[in-house]
Amino acid sequence: MTGKTSPKTSLLQQIHAFDLALNRGTLKQVREMLNTLPPGDVAYILQSTPPKNRKLLWALIEDEQGHEVLQYLDEEVRTTLVSEMKATELASIVEHLDTDDLADLLQELPDAVIQEVLGLMKAQDRERVEAVLSYPEESAGGLMNTDTLTVRPDVTVEVVLRYLQLQGEIPEHTDQLFVVDRVDHYLGSIHVTKLLTQKPTTPVKDIMEPVEVILASLPQGEVAQFFERHNLISAPVVNDEGKLLGRITIDDILNVVRDEAEHSLMGMAGLGEFDTFAPILTSTRRRAIWLGINLLTAIIAAGVIKIFEHTLEQVVALAVLMPVVASMGGIAGTQTLMLVIRAMALGQVRGSNVGWLFNKELMVGVLNGFLWAVVMGGVAVIWFDNLPLGFIIAAALTLNLVVAAFSGVCLPLLLRKLKIDPAVSGGVILTTITDVVGFFLFLGLGTVFLL
Repeated sequence: MTGKTSPKTSLLQQIHAFDLALNRGTLKQVREMLNTLPPGDVAYILQSTPPKNRKLLWALIEDEQGHEVLQYLDEEVRTTLVSEMKATELASIVEHLDTDDLADLLQELPDAVIQEVLGLMKAQDRERVEAVLSYPEESAGGLMNTDTLTVRPDVTVEVVLRYLQLQGEIPEHTDQLFVVDRVDHYLGSIHVTKLLTQKPTTPVKDIMEPVEVILASLPQGEVAQFFERHNLISAPVVNDEGKLLGRITIDDILNVVRDEAEHSLMGMAGLGEFDTFAPILTSTRRRAIWLGINLLTAIIAAGVIKIFEHTLEQVVALAVLMPVVASMGGIAGTQTLMLVIRAMALGQVRGSNVGWLFNKELMVGVLNGFLWAVVMGGVAVIWFDNLPLGFIIAAALTLNLVVAAFSGVCLPLLLRKLKIDPAVSGGVILTTITDVVGFFLFLGLGTVFLL
């Protein structure tokens, strides 16, 4: 390969080369290529490969490369690959993983496999993993890594520096050391840069800083907000008694943010899958559920239209204009819904400001309703030469946009209270509401004033 290419172009060329080598059966060349690439690139290639070739590529990856590749794979792809491995094979790969990554991996497996893998691990490693597994997966305790560097408050900077030198290697993303007492209660932190600028005889207690801690029970979404507000690289995790349990680092938070963004985006389309190359039957089964739900809501909306069958037979113009009212309501409601869901995810929606948000969105709905009602009313009058029809669609459009704003605010709040993810189900429910209300208002007003 000659010439200067972008990293993305180079990787795409690598994928093409893999495909050619696999088709030709030159597995030795594929193995060499796989095990010389960075783990993140290998993960990208695996996720860009259909299931049959993906399994073949995974089998060609060496163990020391495989444990790093696992950390970069999407959960669904990783689970598929790992679920087909024997416990002994899995144990040989995962022994090199960080505690938090290993806990995430094990939580995707059946209980029997988890116990078998834990039984093959060293006692100290097993205790660390079990400590993380004891907390919910989407909590600070489930995110944390137990690999921390701790010091006592009464030692000097010189002692701490010697301690670090003896370690030989420190954990990734270590920007601070945690100060604890003899029973591991968290007291404060020392930034590594501060250690390098202090006199060797300075006691740790004189330079440690009180850093806010994260409770192990805190939901991962709030942990991400905590990192954003305080611009952190790492943070200590403690239990209710203040005992240091581990730490969370910025790479964990990036994964949380990415996963939640993907979950919301895919959920709005009713997709529960994240593997583009998932098997056909698997994808069909997952999508069929939401297609069935959508069909049910469409039948409900059609049922409302059926009620006004006689009206539609008499005034054909109503059938022509009917989709406009429902469509405008759906778009307006979705705008409000997404705004509120985002604010909820950022923790910005509270009891004290819900009323203001509700009134604001209601007024936006009213103003936009009046604006586009005038426009559409004028279009209807010119198009069909029917003044009452113009007033009817204007009134229906305004009322539906108000209903859309009301639903866009209240629906995600109600779903959250019912412990249902509004990002997944909110869009389907809201569309049903705006369709049903839009059809009912427009056709109902048409029945009253045109017949």
